Amino acid sequence: MELLDAIRRRKTTNGPFLPDPVSEEHQRILLEAAGRAPSQLNSQPWRFVVIENRDTIDKIARISGESMTEAMSNGTFFERYKPYFRFSQAEMEEKRSGMLFDKLPAALRPFTSQVFTKRGQKLMNTFGVPKTLGEENHKLVGGSPLLLGVMLDRSEYRPGQLSSFYSVFSMGAAMENVWLTTVELGMGIQFISFPMEVPGRWDEINALLRVPDDLELMAVYRLGYLPPEQRRPAIDWSSHQRKLVSQYVFRENCDEPQQGWDSPPPGAGAPPRD
Repeated sequence: MELLDAIRRRKTTNGPFLPDPVSEEHQRILLEAAGRAPSQLNSQPWRFVVIENRDTIDKIARISGESMTEAMSNGTFFERYKPYFRFSQAEMEEKRSGMLFDKLPAALRPFTSQVFTKRGQKLMNTFGVPKTLGEENHKLVGGSPLLLGVMLDRSEYRPGQLSSFYSVFSMGAAMENVWLTTVELGMGIQFISFPMEVPGRWDEINALLRVPDDLELMAVYRLGYLPPEQRRPAIDWSSHQRKLVSQYVFRENCDEPQQGWDSPPPGAGAPPRD
């Protein structure tokens, strides 16, 4: 597979994976790709923990599902991320960023305009939306054959210092390598973010993984092989829209947006649902 093809096909997997274990060969390829990423002064600040133990995965899945339910039922999630929520294709076309909630139960569709109000939050709780989403998240994480914890060396990750920026930048490059490699291997990947949204829950995952004091747990991902037909959850979103090149590229100075590049180059095709 060509690199540009993998970049254009890269996406986040919102649905379930096949139950098949990820082969050791593919695990090794993924982590080798991560280790090939660039880093400041070749510091290689990343560390990874590969998780296949079913009991550990089940516990992380429970923490993730409960965290999602709590963050959505108390309103903190919607308040924090409301600039990125879209409920119509027209809004998505205008903003060209964020997440379009294009799959909702019929009973909820009339209330999308109220989702960020107290009444909207009450309605969502009445309809059991946070509970439904939390249970779905629990199943998705729990059904994943492989989790990957990403850590940084605290001697490099020192918030407030340049080395911290360099280490986070390097970690991002390492994970992009992993993400692109999943495309090559017929796999999917998704960030397990909700335990970060609720105080105390991330600490539980740190304890489960026995993260030592000299490492900082930065993220956990779920990975697996993709089924031929990907089932969408009851409540789902798409995020394939991308800003026009003229909206994020400048020529010579930041007063001059790049002109003439807004049409996709030949062979680019439509971006996948992310």
